[in-house]
Amino acid sequence: MLKLDNISMTVNDSNGGTREIIRNINAEFHPGKIYAITGPNGGGKTTIAKVIMGIYRNCAGNIYLNGEDITELSVTERAKRGIAYAFQQPPRFKGLNVKDLLQIARPSIDDKSLWKNLRDVGLCPEDYLDRDVGPGLSGGEIKRIEIAQVLSRNTVVSIFDEPEAGVDLWTVQRLIGIIMSKYKNNPHATAIIITHNENVLPVCDEILVVNDGMIQTRGTADEIWPLIKGDIECKMKDQCRGEMGYEN
Repeated sequence: MLKLDNISMTVNDSNGGTREIIRNINAEFHPGKIYAITGPNGGGKTTIAKVIMGIYRNCAGNIYLNGEDITELSVTERAKRGIAYAFQQPPRFKGLNVKDLLQIARPSIDDKSLWKNLRDVGLCPEDYLDRDVGPGLSGGEIKRIEIAQVLSRNTVVSIFDEPEAGVDLWTVQRLIGIIMSKYKNNPHATAIIITHNENVLPVCDEILVVNDGMIQTRGTADEIWPLIKGDIECKMKDQCRGEMGYEN
């Protein structure tokens, strides 16, 4: 189980003071469940995810993984304990090919699993295993490869930051199926998805709505989705018309 106990984080502002990004975050994430963190732009969703991974350091509160206080552990140490993070905009690694990247994620992975993980995210292994993970790949391709990398690891907590970004609807639906099959009712793993996507939210076991740096409400998909459905659908229509973009 992952537990956030009264987590807060502040940053320095341009006026020489400090600004609170998230405050008093209390949440528990249990194995076998898929959680969604959603809410308006700038509300703190991605900050919470990066604090869990150790990319950002909280200034107050504690983080526990299976009873161990991991608050002071580095990103590397958290990764060793089974936490994985898939970025909204994945980094590129010129000079590494896709096979290298997947083997770094899990050195013991066999060829059969390599091929399966790429096929699961909609990429043909014959075409991609030897491709350079650099500027020659599109945003959607690099996104799928990073998700395949996370799926390759034996993680206890996997965080997906807008996994639907830059991929087509068919791939979104496929990724939902993969995440459901890997994490739903799995007693050893938990998935946390940062998302606004109307296809992803309803299938999650629990939704946390974050705004102004705090968890405003949380509950099952049946309880929360009807409350936020209209607003999300409206914003998605605006986005399609080019009137609104999404950033965290």
